[in-house]
Amino acid sequence: MVFYDEMYGLDAQRKLPLDHYQAYQSWAKGYSPDAMAGKRAQADAAFRQVGITFAVYGDDAGTERLIPFDLIPRVIPSKEWTTLQKGLIQRVQALNMFIHDVYHNQNIIKAGVVPAEQIFLNAQYRPQMQGVDVAGNNYCHIAGVDIVRAGQGEFYVLEDNLRVPSGVSYMLEDRKMMMRLFPEVFNAMPIAPIEHYPDLLLETLRASAPSGVDEPNVVVMTPGMYNSAYFEHAFLAQQMGVELVEGKDLFVDDGLVYMRTTQGPQRVDVIYRRIDDDYLDPLVFQADSTLGVPGLMSVYRAGRISIANAVGTGIADDKSTYPFIPDVIKFYLGEDPILNNVPTYQCRKPQELSYVLANLSNLVVKEVHGAGGYGMLVGPAASQAQIEDFRARLIAKPEGYIAQPTLALSTCPTFVENGIAPRHIDLRPYVLCGKETKLVPGGLCRVALEEGSLVVNSSQGGGTKDTWVLQD
Repeated sequence: MVFYDEMYGLDAQRKLPLDHYQAYQSWAKGYSPDAMAGKRAQADAAFRQVGITFAVYGDDAGTERLIPFDLIPRVIPSKEWTTLQKGLIQRVQALNMFIHDVYHNQNIIKAGVVPAEQIFLNAQYRPQMQGVDVAGNNYCHIAGVDIVRAGQGEFYVLEDNLRVPSGVSYMLEDRKMMMRLFPEVFNAMPIAPIEHYPDLLLETLRASAPSGVDEPNVVVMTPGMYNSAYFEHAFLAQQMGVELVEGKDLFVDDGLVYMRTTQGPQRVDVIYRRIDDDYLDPLVFQADSTLGVPGLMSVYRAGRISIANAVGTGIADDKSTYPFIPDVIKFYLGEDPILNNVPTYQCRKPQELSYVLANLSNLVVKEVHGAGGYGMLVGPAASQAQIEDFRARLIAKPEGYIAQPTLALSTCPTFVENGIAPRHIDLRPYVLCGKETKLVPGGLCRVALEEGSLVVNSSQGGGTKDTWVLQD
């Protein structure tokens, strides 16, 4: 199989890299393999000292791990980024309109574009949000959209992450590390900055405050220090200069949400929550949850608190909804999608299920509610026993799965133990929706460090790279 190489295009044997990588290659020739290994050791030590780690649920060792960081960046030329940015803004605008419609007039269901059962029987549908108006009709304030390149170099959307998208702290720390290790290259190349992301995030959150609130008080709500992404929660709160709170730090009184402080109760106007819907309010969702705030949903439904992302956004990023998104874009915007979906088989459809069952060894099968690379079958890399296990799962619960062709994901040169070698990558840009829809130029580039692996998730052994978008 031929893979598109980010540095060399479709001809990985060529001697000269693509135009946008030539300046980087000229600079990188000044570093020997030993020098690069020394820089990588410095990066690992610095990340460990700062505490940039993640926990893997179910890990027997119970220890936190460093996410491996690769020193060779992914470079994106300005023209490509312009196309990506337009496509991402288009997609997230349509997703916002879709979520609002689902919880209000449901025109897309009446028009037969999305079947009713896809909405009302979906585990991510929240009937408690029906008829609830949110500030600015904005539901997905922060969207992390996973982009892959395949085939002849075309970009595809692999997945939409709208509930509590994570990873942006690694994007920021990777850039900070590259600037520390290689300051001279940032003077030599026109690399677009991303350091202003926390400022844009705070601006987005403040713009999402309830009507009539001129100086909104924003907090970041975390499940606590044992959550796998706790570093990111604390990092973003610190970078924005806002309080990091847990559910027990908040309470509802007289129709408002307050934070306990040493100076007494302080009103909260915007909650950037890093907690799933089911744990937000034990009076409405999971009754035994100790992570949420009793009464929070009553304040939310009254329009006196904003929650980012909004409750119920999961209906739009569920993998079973994903195949409908191109039609969603056309329905609300009257436009063809700028960024295409990966072709997808819906296993709940008998004819498509039959095809999937007959071709399991060539397909990627995913649970519709799965995340982090779990609950997934990569057919070409699976054993016969794994394939037969998934066959039984599909027959037992076809509506719980989708399937896609095994994409020839693009590769990027990566510094591994035996030198520089191509490894498969993806990209998660972060789209911020406030009064305007904005992105910082770049995103979290994840890399599958194991040779031949297509699974880039950190929980499955993946690492990260800095992403350089070149300015004109």
